Amino acid sequence: MRLSKVMSACLAMMLLSGPSTAADTMMIDDFKTTPQSDWRFFADTVMGGVSTGQAQFSNETDSDFVRLTGQVSTSNNGGFIQIRTDLDTPPPADVTGIRIVARGNNQPYFVHLRTSGTVLPWQYYQASFTVSGSWTEFRLPLTDFERSGGMLRKTPLATALKSVGIVAYGRDHEAMVDVREIGFY
Repeated sequence: MRLSKVMSACLAMMLLSGPSTAADTMMIDDFKTTPQSDWRFFADTVMGGVSTGQAQFSNETDSDFVRLTGQVSTSNNGGFIQIRTDLDTPPPADVTGIRIVARGNNQPYFVHLRTSGTVLPWQYYQASFTVSGSWTEFRLPLTDFERSGGMLRKTPLATALKSVGIVAYGRDHEAMVDVREIGFY
């Protein structure tokens, strides 16, 4: 039986660095070992939209990453493409945010979180980050994530997290974002 991604990260951190603190980083994925089995691509076509795209897992000389590309269209009530991974177990309560290392086409993208409280398909929490052509680390505090509707708690709880997504969303545009690492801090 395989260990969950979060549990594996916690165990590795404990073995390498001693006791874990909220300042430590816990990796969700660094895209080195079969990430295609953990990440799913989908688009607004699941609800009648017309956006198109794909996720490609790549290796360059110095890094492994996932590339999300496509055409986002708001036609027909659409407007997103996404890659998402489910968390086998939620992170510890002392997690305060999401850490992502990304690059792309100088556009804003989003991290979407789903929790045990986001029971409807259109419910999520989101925070944006704007990529450049160079690898950049972004730290997105959970307090910066905005809820998609008033029925959700104002700030997502770390212990309630169920999935994490990278999303091109909300406007007509050509998407191209690479993600080399994603985790918690």
